[in-house]
Amino acid sequence: MRNRTTLAAALATGVLTLALTATTTAATAAGNTGASGGRADREATPCGAVRLTGELPAPPAGMAVRQQVTIGEDCRPVLGEVTLVPARESAAAKSAAAPATGAAAATAAGATRQFKSWNEMFDCCNIRMTGLYTTSQWTSDGNRVTAASTEVTQQWNREPWNAGWSLKSAAKNTDCATDCDVSRTEAHADFTYKGIFDPSGGWYANTHHSAVDLKADGTATCSFDVSLRHTFIGWNWQRGCQ
Repeated sequence: MRNRTTLAAALATGVLTLALTATTTAATAAGNTGASGGRADREATPCGAVRLTGELPAPPAGMAVRQQVTIGEDCRPVLGEVTLVPARESAAAKSAAAPATGAAAATAAGATRQFKSWNEMFDCCNIRMTGLYTTSQWTSDGNRVTAASTEVTQQWNREPWNAGWSLKSAAKNTDCATDCDVSRTEAHADFTYKGIFDPSGGWYANTHHSAVDLKADGTATCSFDVSLRHTFIGWNWQRGCQ
């Protein structure tokens, strides 16, 4: 209860913030009718490139922390509230690589902690286009991380006739897996799109990057960024961890 109260206070005071480094401009393309790459858009004008970054701490056990950022009517990101919810209510967590119960709240030395994060892009109809997910577990003796592992997966939306989003490349790097001050894993995924909304394959591209720090005191943090070649009004970035 104390951990939950402390985190709720941090949320209320805005300690958890999102850094926006976006360059969004109205854009057009010759022969491009404009669409989200997932479903028909509610708006006719596409937006330009955008890059969003941010980080979140691990919530208390049984809870999830999440945030949404939406491309607004002026093609600029609209920062959503950071929320703390029961993990069972976090639908995005169900998309992650593997089941992981309990968050990375501080526990007794020698106990195994589990932690997962999600980094997803949705179109204006709330259809997930692309996503990057991590699932971690680690043990510590209170002073050092004794063993740690993080699995990474990616998901993307396909269309009929072998079209839609595709995974172009993916990478994972863990700097330390045993006897660590902190075990850090960085995951990266590049996605391309060729389908009903852009037959050329050169208009849309989503790049996701996530990093997870697993600490000896049983806590963790997750950080994210996403870079989009083109966007549309109503596209939204959903991210979180539990």
